[in-house]
Amino acid sequence: MACATRATGVSKSRSNDAGAMTDESRRIVRRSDDLSGFVPYDRYGEAIPGLSWINMSLDPETGCGSYLLRLEPGYSSLPHEHVGHEDFLVVDGELIDDDGSVFRQGDFVSFQPGTVHSSTTRTGCTLAVFLRTANRLI
Repeated sequence: MACATRATGVSKSRSNDAGAMTDESRRIVRRSDDLSGFVPYDRYGEAIPGLSWINMSLDPETGCGSYLLRLEPGYSSLPHEHVGHEDFLVVDGELIDDDGSVFRQGDFVSFQPGTVHSSTTRTGCTLAVFLRTANRLI
């Protein structure tokens, strides 16, 4: 199932003193200098050793949304297939894909549907992950 967006029209809300119309209760902000709050990465049931995450907007039913993923030094992701598109930004550290490709801080990586792989890190890393559908473990 692909991520769906709905147009709900223009809604009117009260402006604050600065004239903004954003409903702050509907916004999540995670400052890069405060990445506390990681919990064991348990998206597939049991926690995966060496991986932790902060769910920013991931819907567990559709697999659509985003999260921050941290891999501790020397740990790997489980082998998986990308059923849909997955993008990630390396926030810090480096990640090594199973074909030897190395992704470093600032690299933006996009996996197409059907990609099968796993990744590891020697140094540890933090990724901002953006999914359009759930992955499948292999």
